[in-house]
Amino acid sequence: METRINWMGTEVGSKWAKYIISSNKVIADSALPKAVQELVKIRASQINGCGGCLDMHTKDATAAGESTVRINLVGAWRETTVYTEAERAALELTEQGTRLADSSGVSDEAWANAAKHYDDDQLVALVALICTINAFNRLNVITRTPGGDYQPGQQFI
Repeated sequence: METRINWMGTEVGSKWAKYIISSNKVIADSALPKAVQELVKIRASQINGCGGCLDMHTKDATAAGESTVRINLVGAWRETTVYTEAERAALELTEQGTRLADSSGVSDEAWANAAKHYDDDQLVALVALICTINAFNRLNVITRTPGGDYQPGQQFI
């Protein structure tokens, strides 16, 4: 696979990246649990087929101490016993928020379930995270940014 364009090497791409990465810092610094943040990034990236983001977030999750079992089972979270109810609620919201065209959007049930586990600030962080990772996924898939070379903690700017 060959990258179509080095979007970070362009004036617009590097400016855009600074804004979206700074918005992601707000989410990263929120009270939304770090494990949930990585699981959400991994699940959305699986759905969107984003190798670059899967490479980054599985490696970052591992470096942060997440177990291999939990990382490997994210795609089949419904059929496992390794996630909390709160994590399951976040993964369901992630799936519905990522697959908007596949249904009528996010169900009231999925929203209510997430709201049982997260306060308003955490819910906003969760929704913002789903939006942000989907933006990165789409950018990387459209430009064919490959996975495989990421090193945990690598800075892009």
